[in-house]
Amino acid sequence: MMKRVLLLLAILTPLQGILAGDDEASWSFLPISPTPPPSHASGCSPVDGFILQKLEEETLTPSPQADKRTLIRRAYVDLHGLPPTPEDVRDFLNDDDSLEPFARLTDRLLASPRLGERWARHWMDVVHFAETHGHDEDAIREHAWPYRDYLIQAFNSDLPYARFIEEQVAGDVLDPENPWATVATSFLACGPWDESSQMGIQDGTVDKEIARYLDRDDMLTTTMSTFTSTTVHCARCHDHKFDPVSIEDYYGLQAVFAGVDRVDRPYEADPEVGRRRQLLAEEKALLDQGQLPPGAIDHGETIQAVAEWARALLRGSRSWSVFPPHTVTTSSSATTTSILEDGSVLFGGEPPEKDTYHFTLRPGEQTVTAVLLEVLPHDSLPAGGPGLAENGNLHLCEIQIRVSGEKAVPIRSATADFDQAGWTIAHAIDGNPDSAWGIHPQQGKAHQAMFILEKPLRLAGNQSLTVVLEQNHGRRHLIGRARLALTAAETPRLGEVIDPAIKTICEKPPSARSETERKTLTLRYLNERNERARAALPEPLQVYAVSSKFEAIGNFKPALKPRPVFVLKRGNIHTPGSPAQPEALTQLDFKHAAFPGGSDPDEGARRAALAQWLSHPDNPLTWRSIVNRVWHYHFGRGIVSTPNDFGEMGARPTHPALLDWLATAFRDHEGSFKWLHRTIMTSATYQQSADESDAGLEHDPENRWLWRRSPRRLEAEAIRDAVLQFSGLLDLTMGGPSARQFHTSKGVHITPVVDYLNFDPDDRANFRRSVYRFVFRTVPDPLMQALDCPDASQLSPKRTTSATPLQALALLNNPFFIRQSQHLAERLQRRQTGSEDATPVIESLFHLIYNRPPSAEEASEVSAYAEAHGLANACRVLLNSNAFVYVR
Repeated sequence: MMKRVLLLLAILTPLQGILAGDDEASWSFLPISPTPPPSHASGCSPVDGFILQKLEEETLTPSPQADKRTLIRRAYVDLHGLPPTPEDVRDFLNDDDSLEPFARLTDRLLASPRLGERWARHWMDVVHFAETHGHDEDAIREHAWPYRDYLIQAFNSDLPYARFIEEQVAGDVLDPENPWATVATSFLACGPWDESSQMGIQDGTVDKEIARYLDRDDMLTTTMSTFTSTTVHCARCHDHKFDPVSIEDYYGLQAVFAGVDRVDRPYEADPEVGRRRQLLAEEKALLDQGQLPPGAIDHGETIQAVAEWARALLRGSRSWSVFPPHTVTTSSSATTTSILEDGSVLFGGEPPEKDTYHFTLRPGEQTVTAVLLEVLPHDSLPAGGPGLAENGNLHLCEIQIRVSGEKAVPIRSATADFDQAGWTIAHAIDGNPDSAWGIHPQQGKAHQAMFILEKPLRLAGNQSLTVVLEQNHGRRHLIGRARLALTAAETPRLGEVIDPAIKTICEKPPSARSETERKTLTLRYLNERNERARAALPEPLQVYAVSSKFEAIGNFKPALKPRPVFVLKRGNIHTPGSPAQPEALTQLDFKHAAFPGGSDPDEGARRAALAQWLSHPDNPLTWRSIVNRVWHYHFGRGIVSTPNDFGEMGARPTHPALLDWLATAFRDHEGSFKWLHRTIMTSATYQQSADESDAGLEHDPENRWLWRRSPRRLEAEAIRDAVLQFSGLLDLTMGGPSARQFHTSKGVHITPVVDYLNFDPDDRANFRRSVYRFVFRTVPDPLMQALDCPDASQLSPKRTTSATPLQALALLNNPFFIRQSQHLAERLQRRQTGSEDATPVIESLFHLIYNRPPSAEEASEVSAYAEAHGLANACRVLLNSNAFVYVR
């Protein structure tokens, strides 16, 4: 009995220490305490000093330096994700001009644009980047790819790490004129998004609130796991069981993200265009209030421009006359109508699904050859109009023109200034109630549709003209603002239309116009000039990021200001506690910018405060986390082997003093990744051989103390890109939309059917670097999946490395590898220059794939195999060898 009690105490005693949050359990929360590197042999790097000290403690001996062929392949793969070419190897072997040829090689690799492509792919694993939503409705995100280009640009330009953090969390707030800073906020939107819950569930329901809490959970989990290597998300239902993170901390971080949603948002590629657009928007806001810019009405150039514009307007508008309707009726009692000063009609109220408008005009004695329908934007309309649909679109199914209620007047033809694809103006006069005219995607702009009569219509003074607009498509695809004009021209044309009030002023000599008329005319001129200037600007680009301002899409609506967040007891939406206040981890008490209070409506200030908390020089989690990640990618194992968990349930650092020295030095070198890479790679520790020793394997089989270099298998992307480089077909074009290496067809619901197997292996999309490959969450590429590409729905701080028969079969039988082996064989055969001797071809093959010449036995065996089975098949055999897929 006593033995059982003692055993139980032995188990519970350390657990009590963990639950109490002792210093041992929260080592990563302690301030960074750098110690001077131990001094060893002269010329020893600081990194080596720490490693050698530990090896001495463990009575282990470091391995000698690897040979130069091994080193150059290791460096190229680590920094570029590509093997060196035979020419690269030759130049490196012949580099005897310097005592430090490897340092020179490292600097050259760090200066290449290939660096950003390699390390962007690592980062995309960490933040679970993909270009579809995931979940049951795995829709494509057409504008996710700019974030990938941002990462590549950031790593290539050696963006300081503090700035790198700030831009991804709050770049749109901290540097709004920098287009890359807005693109960077795509970081918060990288993860899966539940479209069916966010768009299909109504506001005010419990299910919608649950969806929002879960969405914010992904944002904060990604942020804190990536930048601080903490499992804050474990405190969603209660205080963290092992780490010093409270449930209040968790919901405080949720409150930081309570004002944003994931959405396509515009950004300016050219900051100057952005500034110009902003100035025009400010001018438009002033003009919309009926105010002129200071001094505009008396400015000489403006007076002259208004006069010339008025004359031109009068000349161009003589063929069309606006007739404000005498009456306007609709088939729905819920629709309201307002006749504006310019003769247009604004429709409002609660729009029905379908409606028919009747405009009755009394133009007097008049000849009419055509009727012009203008659909006009207005700030009160969805997306600015001119339609009442959620996106500002409209569908005009049929138009009828009647005289004093009699039968319809025949219409000969219809013309519009813009037709939606498949929804042309001809559909408005085809007699088919199921077809219609639409204007998508040119919502927010004015459009004209002209209807030419079969023969001129002569109206008597007592006759009225009724125009009927039938809009039966449904989903509120109704006209939101319309204006009608008539013409007697023999050859009617679309053109300038002037409302009656402006026309009256234009007909007066400038000297006869009153002050009010001058202001009215100047306002109209400046409005049109502003509209033309805005229309001339290039359309903003789009990026899938986070925003608090966007056009509502069904039940998916912007927050506009932070939504209330509560501390949910046991994580239960039905048991909310006190309101959560924006905050980070309260256990870390270094001085930092204060988070705005809970009543502060500025969501951007919350994200900015978090960004500055994360990037603060005294935040120990941030700086330890990132140097550990970089170390992990260079050695295959971090100083802390759990890169996303520096807590009690994660691993302890093998070399804590080295971790803190690297964190401090990296921070003090302005967060330069290139400095960090160079510091690690020029160490003797990095350059060790991978040779085994009996003592090392017996004492440290996992190589935790780094007595040698651990061999590592190439990732799926590195294998694929290397094969393309060998065949000579690798496309090094940088940036732009991702390469879709698959066919798609319509699925049962939202998720399309994705076909990788029948995609042409010779399609140009297959030749791009794998970092530019379009990644589906729920429908991964079977080839890449077999080679251990991670699930893009999950954060992947490190990749699983397996060795399975399926991988060998994929490298042998996948159509891509079969075809690339044929291309490689053709490339080699072109070098043979008519000789029947296969030796030079086999030597070239070995230099390409293995970066070395073959031995006499290897050359003989591969030559015999190529003669018996073909050179392409010999290439496939070498590509399936450990010497290729592993880096030593």
